[in-house]
Amino acid sequence: MSYFPRWRVGTGQVIMPDERLPGAASLPMGIQHLLAMSGSTIVAPILMGFDPNVAVFFSGIGTLLFFILTAGRVPSYLGSSFAFIAVVLSVLGQEGATIAHALGGIIACGALYALIGVIVMLAGYGWVEKLMPPVVTGTIGIAIGLNLAPVAVDQLNAFGTPTPSHLTVALLTVLCMAMVSCYGPSRTRRLSVLLALLFGYVLVLVLGNILGLMPAIDFSNVAAADWFGLPHFQTPEFHWSAITLIAPVAIVLVAENLGHIKALGAITGQDMDRYIGRGFLADGLATMVAGSGGGTGVTTYAENIGVMAMTKVYSTLVFVIAAFVAILLGLSPKFGALLQTIPAPVLAGLSVAVFGLIASAMARIWIENKVDFSDPRNLFTAGIALIFGAGDFTLHIGAFSLGGIGTSTLAALLLYQLLGIGRKA
Repeated sequence: MSYFPRWRVGTGQVIMPDERLPGAASLPMGIQHLLAMSGSTIVAPILMGFDPNVAVFFSGIGTLLFFILTAGRVPSYLGSSFAFIAVVLSVLGQEGATIAHALGGIIACGALYALIGVIVMLAGYGWVEKLMPPVVTGTIGIAIGLNLAPVAVDQLNAFGTPTPSHLTVALLTVLCMAMVSCYGPSRTRRLSVLLALLFGYVLVLVLGNILGLMPAIDFSNVAAADWFGLPHFQTPEFHWSAITLIAPVAIVLVAENLGHIKALGAITGQDMDRYIGRGFLADGLATMVAGSGGGTGVTTYAENIGVMAMTKVYSTLVFVIAAFVAILLGLSPKFGALLQTIPAPVLAGLSVAVFGLIASAMARIWIENKVDFSDPRNLFTAGIALIFGAGDFTLHIGAFSLGGIGTSTLAALLLYQLLGIGRKA
C-alpha cells in the first residue's frame, strides 16, 4: 500500500477520505472549510494580542504538515486553539513579559504534545485514557474557560471606562452569535463566530463612521498596506515562568484531538485509531512551527467535522486546498491590516461569548462520557481543580511558579490518581 491514497474520483453521495471530488468542485469545498475555521482562527490571535495574519499563515502550514504526517488519510484542518488564550494572557500579564515569552511557552507545549504523540505511536493510546479520563480533561478545559472570565469582563467594561455605545455593541454582538447558533440554518451555525464579528463590525460602521455616535473605524492602515508581502514573523524567547503556564495546555489538546479523530472514524466508518499517535505528533510539531514564527498554538477543529458531516465530503485533498488558500491570505498585509480594524467593543462581545463557550463546551465531555458525580473521587477532582483554575491560584516553590491553569491541571491529574488507590474498579 502506498504512503498516500490514490484519491480515485468519488461518484456516490459520500466522498471518502481516499476519494476526490470531480473537476474543480474541490475549490469551493476547500473555501467552505476555510470559512468554517476562520472565525476562531482570526479571533483567537486577536484576543491574545497576536498578529492574525501570521496565525492564518501558520494554520495553513500546520494543516499541510498534519496532512503529510497522517499520510493524507485523516481529514482535518488545524487552526488557532482557544485553549491557549487564558495561559497566554496570564503570561502577558506578568511584569516585563512580551509576545516572545508566550511564543517560547507555545513551543514547549507543542514539544510536550509531540512527545505524547511519539509515546502513543509506540505504546498505543490506552494509557492516555487512564491518565486523563473524561473527568480530568473536562475539568481542565472548564478551568481554562473560567480563568478567562476576568479578562472578558475587563474588555466588556472597556478596561475601566465603559461607554453606552461600547456596551451596546458588545452585548448585541453576543446576542447575534447566540441567535445565529440557535436559530440559523445548519450551514450558518458553523460560522456563528464569523457572522457575529461581521454583524458587530457593520454596527460600528453605522454608529461610528456614518452617524458619529461612537469612535469610527480607521481604514488608513488598510489603504497603505501592500496586497502581497511576508507576514511579520516574531522570534520566541524561553522563560520558565511562561513554559510552566502554557505547557499544560497539551493535555487539553490531546483530549480534543483524540475526540476529533475518533469522531472522524465514526462518521466515515473507517478505523482511524492507528493515526491517533501521528495526529498528536503532527499537531504538536505544527504548534512548534507556529510558535517559532509568531503564530498561535493550533488544534483540529470540530467546526470542520461539522461541515464534513453535513456535506458528506471527507476527501483529505479538500484540506490541502484550504491550507494553500490560508497561506495566500497570510501573505497579504492588506488582509492583515483589515483584521486589525476590528473594533474593541466587537472583540469584547466575542470574548464574553467565546470564553464562556470554552467552559460550557468542555462540560460536554462530562455529559457525553456520563461522568458519575455521585462518586466522591470525581467530585473532589473536579471541584478542587476548578477552584484553582477559576481563582488563578499560583503555586510558588522557590523561584519556580505554577500559574492557575498549571495548578488546576496538576491538581486534577494527581487527585484523580491518588483518590483511586486501593479502590475497586
